[in-house]
Amino acid sequence: MEKENNPFEYQLDTIDEQILNLLQKNAKLGSKEIAAQVGLTVTPTYERIRRLEKRGFIKSYVAILDKRKQGKNLQVLCNIQLKSHNAEILELFESEVIKLEEVNSCYHIAGNFDYLLVINMKDMDEYAHFLKHKLATIPHITTVQSSFVMRTLKEEFE
Repeated sequence: MEKENNPFEYQLDTIDEQILNLLQKNAKLGSKEIAAQVGLTVTPTYERIRRLEKRGFIKSYVAILDKRKQGKNLQVLCNIQLKSHNAEILELFESEVIKLEEVNSCYHIAGNFDYLLVINMKDMDEYAHFLKHKLATIPHITTVQSSFVMRTLKEEFE
């Protein structure tokens, strides 16, 4: 039985990297299609995929949704600064922000701000309502700086 190892202890080879790249571009690819592209037969390809999953290189398989087709035409990058960095305030903010369904991603960051939120909204009115009635109700926020995406040139999952 294979021992569960730290992913940093496992050295990826060129074929593993190819498999990961193929799956990131299209998670619906089957072992047979991947095998043909990496030059292996189906069984070793399937075993490699299972190993990559078990070792945590593949966290999950997801569908990437087109927010615009869902009517969410406004993408907001929202920088948040908290009044203090003590553990209680950070934990309170984090527990509250993850409850907000409008927030697609939340990053704890270093620099002038403490958190970066990625939010998709229908329009500016919907964002203004979210800001006033949801985000502003979270205690200890001192600054909110919003930037609005005009055009996306490259995304992680393309």
